Amino acid sequence: MARDLRAFIQVLEQRGQLRRITALVDPDLEIAEISNRMLQAGGPGLLFENVKGSSFPVAINLMGTEERVCWAMHKEHPQELETLGKKLGMLQQPKPPKKISQAVEFGKILFDVVKAKPGRDFFPACQQVVVEGDALDLNQLPLIRPYPGDAGKIITLGLVITKDCETGTPNVGVYRLQLQSRTTMSVHWLSVRGGARHLRKAAQNGKKLEIAIALGVDPLIIMAAATPIPVDLSEWLFAGLYGGSGVQLAKCKTLDLQIPADSEFVLEGTITPGEVLPDGPFGDHMGYYGGVEDSPVIHFHCMTHRQNPVYLTTFSGRPPKEEAMMAIALNRIYTPILRQQVSEIVDFFLPMEALSYKAAIISIDKAYPGQARRAALAFWSALPQFTYTKFVIVVDKDINIRDPRQVVWAISSKVDPTRDVFILPNTPFDSLDFASEKIGLGGRMGIDATTKIPPETEHEWGEPLESDADVAARVDRRWVEYGLDDLELGEVNPNLFGYDMR
Repeated sequence: MARDLRAFIQVLEQRGQLRRITALVDPDLEIAEISNRMLQAGGPGLLFENVKGSSFPVAINLMGTEERVCWAMHKEHPQELETLGKKLGMLQQPKPPKKISQAVEFGKILFDVVKAKPGRDFFPACQQVVVEGDALDLNQLPLIRPYPGDAGKIITLGLVITKDCETGTPNVGVYRLQLQSRTTMSVHWLSVRGGARHLRKAAQNGKKLEIAIALGVDPLIIMAAATPIPVDLSEWLFAGLYGGSGVQLAKCKTLDLQIPADSEFVLEGTITPGEVLPDGPFGDHMGYYGGVEDSPVIHFHCMTHRQNPVYLTTFSGRPPKEEAMMAIALNRIYTPILRQQVSEIVDFFLPMEALSYKAAIISIDKAYPGQARRAALAFWSALPQFTYTKFVIVVDKDINIRDPRQVVWAISSKVDPTRDVFILPNTPFDSLDFASEKIGLGGRMGIDATTKIPPETEHEWGEPLESDADVAARVDRRWVEYGLDDLELGEVNPNLFGYDMR
């Protein structure tokens, strides 16, 4: 499997999931417009080889389908990601083994941790070319501007690497950066993120914050950096666990930071605490333009890159987008961890159309009255990434939570709004959510769409309609005899039932 961006591009090409485009394209709006049409149709990844104003090709939409995200994580099917989630769950909350088989299983996981330890590369490919001083001009990079109302050109899939100036603990995040000048960019991060914490610590110690941006890395490392699972592991070790072997790291040319040795580009710079510039507006994942916010300024003094590097990028917006595909894959990883936190949960799903985290559908094996409400409340507090989930819908375990038609049926047939809907007002909330009356403060809604049992209801629940088992078996046996065996009765086109899905 791929261990750097080039190898992943090769995998996509071998599997017919990459298109090379030789026509001249403009990184200002045009690349995003082409990519957006591909994303809407579940189309292939794109490699633009002739980009206006730059000598570097641009790769985009490489993780534009759930299938390709799985490939990036060295898996073939989404279900395999749940196995990875079980492994991470055991590391997060290890339990004393009660059986020899459990001890053996945990021993294997510890061995995986040992294998995941990062390696060191003293002659990294990412430093084959070094650009410093007056020769450095960030305009040489084919930075895209996705939407006409965007404030400028951006970096979106760069690993932003900093470290605590006291402990030396690194942080690797994925944050948006806006081009401000030929050697400066602003970085947009929330105050709770690791990079922001490191900047505050540097300010307290009267120091500048060293910062490196690794561009065009193994997509698996991007997935590790984007996974907000509260495990006390470095992102590098996390990526090693994802990939089955350690990430090769190298020391920056001018900074005391480590970066992936096979990065296509590395930008090296510093932030002076307190120096800010207006950042934004930009189109965001909510489907609207965000606001303008004073953000820290990075002064870059060095850029290194591989010979003939490839620039990897993406952009946010109303789903489907690459970030939504990544979230779908992460949903699979969260599932075993969530089950470990909230035992009654059988499965859960974060629909892409709900911005990958605004609405959650949970199925439970209902055993007592009030259990659905308990599961919803437990979900909100189970993992930090569910803090901004607005709606939680709880259904019975026999409902396929990934089929919206079944979920709508459950809500319609099993919910009395006066009894089964509850609202938590004035809770901390996503500042990007314009639906909230007060920015940063909003409500949450829980919906109990499970079958009701006493004392939740005072009357008998209706008997569900089911086929006669003997007749159903007879029809199975005689299906060929009916002359119907040539009909495909598997996956149904929802447009046949009144939907308009394109």
